Amino acid sequence: MPDAKILIVDDHEDTLYALESALAPLGYLLGRATSGDEALKQVLRGQVGLLLLDVRMPGVSGLDVVRYMRRVEQTQHIPVILLTGFGLDHVLTSAAFGLGVADLVMKPIDPWALRTKVRYLFDSHRRYLDLEQEVRELRALVKDHAEAEIPLPRGPALPHPDAHVPVQRAGRAHNGDLEEERT
Repeated sequence: MPDAKILIVDDHEDTLYALESALAPLGYLLGRATSGDEALKQVLRGQVGLLLLDVRMPGVSGLDVVRYMRRVEQTQHIPVILLTGFGLDHVLTSAAFGLGVADLVMKPIDPWALRTKVRYLFDSHRRYLDLEQEVRELRALVKDHAEAEIPLPRGPALPHPDAHVPVQRAGRAHNGDLEEERT
């Protein structure tokens, strides 16, 4: 996912600008949307690696966007940070985390904390996608071997972890007493 972007979604231009300014030092590609509908269109087009999403927007809310994303295979694993300026309550928190939202953040946002969360989530998602791609390639390789009737190598690919365990030697305990030698 080399050209993946962080999509910032809010219906207020000043909030979009502030979030872009806070995230610019990370050097990631940033995108923006001003509505839930626009956000869904961009997410479904692909290349979104993280979503910063306002909870309350006219029309399609942030929670509605996440509900839809979680039902679509290509978007269900994209990390989402929900943003709210109206305070956290039990209903919102339960709904957000029940949908698998990575975090729920109150406005005004601490830029340093936001950058830390975004860097971690975006990079983790990238590694997840890289591993998924590697698994697909390995499955294709195994399938090609099976179809070509090429025998796979026998025996373990790696030695058993217990194969070369060194014998435990006597050592000193923290209180200076000599421990008994183990056999």
